[in-house]
Amino acid sequence: MSKINPDYLRKAINELVTQGKKRKFVETVELQIGLRDYDPEKEKRFSGAIRLPFAPYPNLKVCVIGTAIHCEQAQKAGIDSIDSDGLKKFNKEKKLIKKWAKPYDLILASDSIIKNIQKLLGNTLNQIGKFPLVIRENDTVLEKVEEMRGTVRFQLKKVLCMGTAIATLKHNEDEIRKNITIAVNFLVSLLKKGWQNINTLHIKTTMGKPFRIYG
Repeated sequence: MSKINPDYLRKAINELVTQGKKRKFVETVELQIGLRDYDPEKEKRFSGAIRLPFAPYPNLKVCVIGTAIHCEQAQKAGIDSIDSDGLKKFNKEKKLIKKWAKPYDLILASDSIIKNIQKLLGNTLNQIGKFPLVIRENDTVLEKVEEMRGTVRFQLKKVLCMGTAIATLKHNEDEIRKNITIAVNFLVSLLKKGWQNINTLHIKTTMGKPFRIYG
């Protein structure tokens, strides 16, 4: 059960949406989290992901390393793709691989190909934090990409603060509220002491000031 006051949350979202300057791009709405009573050095670091109903990453740039079927699906959907033969042409040269991968926020790979990624490309994608996520043989590329555009991840590292995109200003206030509520409740479920581990929660736009919604 959420401990965020619903009226307070609605007021904060309204101010977030109405008080910001008009920009020439669509701003992201971010959720900023401050934790307490958690020792990342001693306690197990949590990690989890949840798909939200309204995609917080609508412009996620994706490339598919695919089988013939997945490459064909990607092409029809206007999504970049490459097959195993295309990877072989990099000849494991790090500079070429990094240049190819740089424009993409995320790389997906067909189940049958992902097993051979290191054989084809060496360890370069791992080193730059872009090792592919898997597409199962029965998945369609567009469905998987839409899933990724709607998914947020929470992962505790060495510090007690974290943040994630939660929506965009293309979403209406009710859609933003629903995304925040679902994401926060999921985060709380990952925490050892639940709400007792939450110190503060803020929301802000890319260029805007933060609004406190809890703590």
